Amino acid sequence: MLDALTVATSVAALALAAWCGWATYRDQPTKDWHFIGMGVVTVLTVVQLVVGIVQLARGEKPEQGTTIFVAYLLGALACVPVTGFMSLAERTRWGSVTVAAGGVVLAVLEVRLYDIWGG
Repeated sequence: MLDALTVATSVAALALAAWCGWATYRDQPTKDWHFIGMGVVTVLTVVQLVVGIVQLARGEKPEQGTTIFVAYLLGALACVPVTGFMSLAERTRWGSVTVAAGGVVLAVLEVRLYDIWGG
């Protein structure tokens, strides 16, 4: 895996979490700008998925197994979009809490992906 991409995705996810946490503190639901931020984080996870699949196709292997690595890649890809859709259903401050939690979960998944690959 590309360490810089993993770090960039983690930092972007934590920034999104802090931003949505600030909206929660101000008693606001997710707004259009939050969804743009979610889109940026999601694009980073798509790039990471493509890079991971290309590396697997080239014959590189994660230390802890290909199946778990791909499962974590897919989980990381789904994390922010799922919480974004959930925040659409809850148009109160709790929608912002949901996205903030999703950002933290994504950052943890990124650390785990780094460990699985052999970091």
